[in-house]
Amino acid sequence: MAIIKHKSQRVGIFIDTQNLYHSAKNLYKAKVNFGQVVKEAVAGRQLIRAIAYVIRTESEEEKGFFDALNKLGIETKVKDIRVFAGGAKKADWDLGTVIDLVAMAQKLDTIIIATGDGDFVPVVEYLKYAHGCQVEVIAFGKSSSGQLRDAADEFIDMCEDPRNFLIGFRGGVGRYIPGFGGKSGNGGGKEGRIDADTSIETTEAQQDWNGEGEDPAIKMSGE
Repeated sequence: MAIIKHKSQRVGIFIDTQNLYHSAKNLYKAKVNFGQVVKEAVAGRQLIRAIAYVIRTESEEEKGFFDALNKLGIETKVKDIRVFAGGAKKADWDLGTVIDLVAMAQKLDTIIIATGDGDFVPVVEYLKYAHGCQVEVIAFGKSSSGQLRDAADEFIDMCEDPRNFLIGFRGGVGRYIPGFGGKSGNGGGKEGRIDADTSIETTEAQQDWNGEGEDPAIKMSGE
């Protein structure tokens, strides 16, 4: 079913940063151009909130990455990584993201979730049928849940044009990774708007933290 994207629609985009990061890394060995992801998903509509859910480590080397997102008009919600006995690390934003989705649903006409994680299927269905929201998903199709794709009113597959959404992409076809992308998977403008030149700004900003040594984005993702 084709959806209608009116300019006056109030849109919120909620970014599962870890999911997109790992998808880009495993499929294309590249990094995500988050500014372009938001620009493509919003499609000229009225952007109310853009939130990226991120992880902070003890060293806080991710600060440059967080600042880059903020400069693009993307808010960051930060959770500290938990280190358990034996060295295991854990950081999970799923529940926090779901709470925000439900809390903001009445103030939005369209909700965009940037993830391929099938765990979001129940909340997608809830937002559609309980709140009447148009729910769209943007993610890398090769690492996304088939159930999530079916549940969404629209699925934007970034694998169809990876060069548009990646930094450091050198071409080639992405690898299909069975079960990757979700535990239940099947398969800077003013007022928070994203201007047309955000893809350039994102590239320059991310280059600030693409130095030698351990990549801060890896720590951000909880690896």
